[in-house]
Amino acid sequence: MPELPEVETVRRGLEPAILGARLIRIEQRRPDLRFPFPENFAERLAGRRVEALGRRAKYLLADLDDAQVLVMHLGMSGSFRIHASEAETAVGPAAAKNPAHDHVVFEFSNGARVTYNDPRRFGFMLLIRRAEFAAHPLFKAIGLEPLGNELDGQTLAALFAGKATSLKAALLDQSLIAGLGNIYVCEALHRAGLSPRRAAGGLARKDGTAGQRAHVLARVIREVLEEAVAAGGSSLRDHRQANGTLGYFQHSFRVYDRAGSPCPKPGCGGTIERIVQSGRATFYCSSCQR
Repeated sequence: MPELPEVETVRRGLEPAILGARLIRIEQRRPDLRFPFPENFAERLAGRRVEALGRRAKYLLADLDDAQVLVMHLGMSGSFRIHASEAETAVGPAAAKNPAHDHVVFEFSNGARVTYNDPRRFGFMLLIRRAEFAAHPLFKAIGLEPLGNELDGQTLAALFAGKATSLKAALLDQSLIAGLGNIYVCEALHRAGLSPRRAAGGLARKDGTAGQRAHVLARVIREVLEEAVAAGGSSLRDHRQANGTLGYFQHSFRVYDRAGSPCPKPGCGGTIERIVQSGRATFYCSSCQR
């Protein structure tokens, strides 16, 4: 499933094409994806202008001029591709998408055409009133944004204080931190030199203040995410950017999916291991991650 960097990459790719443009035609080619489309979906979008395109955790959010929010989730295999005008067609990697899985086509007043493709149909789209957004079941329990200014060592210590659960599980808890996924948690923990098995509560001192490890972890989480966004995310199986090109952060993985490889940390000499935590694969080096 696309993680925060992949979704943020898609947001940044879509924004120049649709921000400020008005939806003039919506072609909905099936009644549902993971869930049914909202009632009268195409009719409710027609004529609306996109006033902002944001992201919350792994959700794309298009604020419309009638105080509705179009919520879009990519699921396992969802992607968007952009055509600048009617005369253009997808070229290069984008052409590899099977048009049989093109489920929604959005046409805009500026000539842009955006197609949503989703072979597995685990994605979905909703329409929510902006005034009801914060209380909606999908969003009311989501934690802080790791790319925002809230994330620092003291915040991590406060979030994890007293928690006996593993550090890996705590970082994946979407009610604490929004959008972090398995790949980037593995990468961040390796950079921080912290074992995924370590108790999350150990990041706080007895007086509740942040230890040095908490400050380091907060810094490297941001670094890993920012580097991944700059690289267009990680292309594992289905992810492509909105222009059809592949992300390439997977070429920078230090530990994820590298079981049996030498640890890349200078002077370590250890080997990357694979363990399973809460049903998820974890990749780490037991020699330098303590």
